[in-house]
Amino acid sequence: MAFNDLLKQVGGVGRFQLIQVTLVVLPLILMASHNTLQNFTAAIPPHHCRPPAHANLSEDGALEAWLPRDGQGRPESCLRFTSPQRGLPFASGTEANSTEDTEPCTDGWIYDNSTFPSTIVTEWNLVCSHRALRQLAQSLFMVGVLLGAMVFGSLADRLGRRKVLILNYLQTAVSGTCAAYAPNFPVYCAFRLISGMSLASISLNCMTLNVEWMPIHTRAYVGTLIGYVYSLGQFLLAGLAYAVPHWRHLQLLVSAPFFAFFIYSWFFIESARWYSSSGRLDLTLKALQRVAQINGKQEEGAKLSMEVLRTSLQKELTMGKSQASAMELLRCPTLRRLFLCLSMLWFATSFAYYGLVMDLQNFGVSIYLIQVIFGAVDLPAKFVCFLIINSLGRRPAQMASLLLAGICILVNGVIPQDQTIVRTSLAVLGKGCLAASFNCIFLYTSELYPTVIRAATALLPETLGQPLPDTVQDLKGRWVLSHRGAGTYPGHTPRRGKRRQQQQEQQKQMVPLRTSAQKNGL
Repeated sequence: MAFNDLLKQVGGVGRFQLIQVTLVVLPLILMASHNTLQNFTAAIPPHHCRPPAHANLSEDGALEAWLPRDGQGRPESCLRFTSPQRGLPFASGTEANSTEDTEPCTDGWIYDNSTFPSTIVTEWNLVCSHRALRQLAQSLFMVGVLLGAMVFGSLADRLGRRKVLILNYLQTAVSGTCAAYAPNFPVYCAFRLISGMSLASISLNCMTLNVEWMPIHTRAYVGTLIGYVYSLGQFLLAGLAYAVPHWRHLQLLVSAPFFAFFIYSWFFIESARWYSSSGRLDLTLKALQRVAQINGKQEEGAKLSMEVLRTSLQKELTMGKSQASAMELLRCPTLRRLFLCLSMLWFATSFAYYGLVMDLQNFGVSIYLIQVIFGAVDLPAKFVCFLIINSLGRRPAQMASLLLAGICILVNGVIPQDQTIVRTSLAVLGKGCLAASFNCIFLYTSELYPTVIRAATALLPETLGQPLPDTVQDLKGRWVLSHRGAGTYPGHTPRRGKRRQQQQEQQKQMVPLRTSAQKNGL
């Protein structure tokens, strides 16, 4: 609670917090656009084989004579006749398709450009035998997200949140712009992978930097705000894609603003909590006094000194540096169990979420409309999640959102394909639950991990009203108190006498924190 008291002393939620939170959250609007951008830039328009160059198409029905029909009477997308077939019942296509005189589309395809005048699919012919390459592009983007979370998460714990965010804004701007001018498909995929790396880091460090500058009672509000900004980005993407249907122009439109984010991010103030956990007390004092000045609390800021910080943050200074390695995730039993639980939560939520939102063309309605609907369902879902988070806690919200999402997805799997309205409704409801789960897990992760490795459910502890742990020892102490019935923290099984002694020592360390919380009405 010592650091939370310092935040209150320099203004709590003041002018600085409002300005910095707004500026840090703003790029997330376009992050949502990047994550699901390929719904539009890689859309597959109706298409059929191009007739041979020697074909005479001036005769009536000449084009149809080259095109076999599927069971619904539509032209086949990936086959054509080796020679024109006239006088066949094209409405059913049974006789035409029964012949063996067909071949692949060796001369390319003709696309219906009425809805999508240009996509990566039409430009590089990612259809038929090359259809898997379209999924490859999105898969590589998600690989970049995974790599970015690991690489930049570790860098943020070593170099600070501000420096990494500055780098990520520039990386997103450059890689996104280069993807818009990619001369071929492999180059496009490479830049999309790089964009995925930087965007993952932006989302994580955005939450981390904001939470570390906010008092305890406002953390859920910040997490909900971030979730709603992301939802706003989904509405924005639908409008931008409708207004700018050419894929290169759309790619550039959602990437260029990151140059502006890069410029103003130099004015961010680094997390004083991270400074203190890194043992850089002089920079902690400087950051706190600067925030006090912005918040109009100059007198309170002047009362701070190196001696005051040494007294208030003694535990962070003595324990932070020695445990500032992300390898603690594997070495420490407490963190190892926490890491495994959170990893499963992230995988389950992400896998199901992107499985839904990256399949918009198969819902049988306008892709722009379903994008808006998917954004709209987030609004009530995240509000209900916020109420549960603030009243019952993070763990019930996380469990309920994932359980409901799983039910919707499983039921949807047994609904007949022709029940479009029912299937779409279940998908929308499931997506709302998954959006709420994302909202909760971002906040949950930032609260559970100690400051020194923060940028790296039924078994997880509750964090409602709890101070942010700054060191691994803080987290162990929390596990001890939350598992007193078991007598120790997870993964450790000492003998009864030793276990009781360790529990008493941990409780003694935590008593001042609980007393401080009661004094502050938390």
